[in-house]
Amino acid sequence: MQVNPPFRLAYVPGVTPGKWARVWIERLPDVRLDLVPVPSTDGERTLREGAVDAGLVRLPVDKDVLSAIPLYTETTVVVIPKDHWLAAAEEVSLEELAEEVVFHPLDDTLGFTADTLPGRPAIARPDTTADAVELVAANVGVLLVPQSLARLHHRRDLTYRTVPEAPQSQVALSWPQERTTDLVEEFIGIVRGRTVNSSRGRGAGQPAEAQPKKAAAPRKPQQQKPGGQKAGGQKTGAQKSAAQKGRGGAAAARRGKPKRRS
Repeated sequence: MQVNPPFRLAYVPGVTPGKWARVWIERLPDVRLDLVPVPSTDGERTLREGAVDAGLVRLPVDKDVLSAIPLYTETTVVVIPKDHWLAAAEEVSLEELAEEVVFHPLDDTLGFTADTLPGRPAIARPDTTADAVELVAANVGVLLVPQSLARLHHRRDLTYRTVPEAPQSQVALSWPQERTTDLVEEFIGIVRGRTVNSSRGRGAGQPAEAQPKKAAAPRKPQQQKPGGQKAGGQKTGAQKSAAQKGRGGAAAARRGKPKRRS
């Protein structure tokens, strides 16, 4: 019995591939889907090295080597302690962060540089976003991240507020250009919402199963009473004809009978 190799899909923190994975399982039950979590900084490298077939990563990627389909853009938020003075606002501007220590982790997903990072820089850059969140909880500074990462690293003593002016992170489906296989096309179709019949991948061109036509409901036969009379007191055509003949004969008999003399 031949076993199909699995389709390996990488995904970076903050991305939730579950909804697409469920469609894959329904559409290709004979091909196992392996979900491979990778750090934000390793998404492109993992694809280039061929460790996976495709990946849900953050842009930018090297367009000379990788194909990419942008899926959505995330809202950027600032993570702050619940008792921080900025927590009173619904939105925060970059100007309001001018006097705050803003952490710049090494796995930054917003593309900040030392020159573009708002606020005051920390003494050292945290290794990861998770480490930066711990420092925010210690009330040392604040952190700008995509909203999905703020939710991923949620703590009871922290909250976040939208920062409309900040750079945003874009999530894309990406894969090596030289390995655009039928299974990659299948996943492209899934994330784009294509139906099974419109897919360009392995299942393309397969006719849909014919649905049997619904049989017409049989007509309910009309029941007749004894003597040939239909239910409901209606007479049959033969009965009506006989009755008419009977009435006609009686009338003729009356016309032919002589009148009684007084």
